[in-house]
Amino acid sequence: MLRSPVDSLCCALFPAPCRLCGESLLRISRVPVCDSCWKNLPEQSGCLCTTCGEALGVQDFGSSEKLLCHFCRVAAPPFERAVAHGLYQDELRTLLHLLKYDGMEPIASRLGQLVARQILAIENIPRKLMVVPVPLFGAKRRQRGFNQAVVLARAAVRALRSQNPEFQLTVATGVLERRRSTQSQAGLTPHQRRANVRGAFFAPSADKLKGLDVLLIDDIYTTGATARACAQTLRRAGARSVFVATVARAQRQEMMQPPAIPAREVPMHEDVAFWDARLVPAVRGM
Repeated sequence: MLRSPVDSLCCALFPAPCRLCGESLLRISRVPVCDSCWKNLPEQSGCLCTTCGEALGVQDFGSSEKLLCHFCRVAAPPFERAVAHGLYQDELRTLLHLLKYDGMEPIASRLGQLVARQILAIENIPRKLMVVPVPLFGAKRRQRGFNQAVVLARAAVRALRSQNPEFQLTVATGVLERRRSTQSQAGLTPHQRRANVRGAFFAPSADKLKGLDVLLIDDIYTTGATARACAQTLRRAGARSVFVATVARAQRQEMMQPPAIPAREVPMHEDVAFWDARLVPAVRGM
């Protein structure tokens, strides 16, 4: 690609380094990441749980069985499927930190394309979806100035529409709310993460969710505590199904996984998320 004279002059006088590899950028950009780094962000690979995407720790022998990780067998998630582009490490971790903590919102546009690619790979995903970003508590959103899940959701929707015009997508930022502040999930054990988000989310307008298929968007899937809590709240408010898509996935590498076995139906745990039955009396018997 030919650079403009202004680009060439600025690059020569003020060579900005790529925030990932350190090489000088070849053009002026709002995002300090070179094209080579964008093209080489590794995707998840290996044998993964067919529901949540957890690494199973076994070789993929091409089995046609639907395999589940230990955690999905113990308590079936209230979502149909969770996907992520890659592991929360190295370059992908740095990109998310640039977005969340350095406020580089233009990064979300490229990350949204990665999320869209994973969504398109979900077999039989509905073409009509309500896209719901995981909400931040009001005080945290005001402190940060934006919700990274919202900008990622909008970027993913743009990419999905451009790649597949059949999709009917609506970004809804008010159907799921975080009713209390929660401690940062970083550094918490799986049990502490579940306790931390229990009762944190609620759906104030169940009539907007009843019978709809929902796509929940967030930046990182770690233990799944937040995704489960949000999906449970959405389902109990009337959503027909919930799919989850994130940029990154933090694998439980420190835990030894029992061997994967074929899937079986397990009832959703009732204590995963809080739901105010007074808000949605019509679905109390769900």
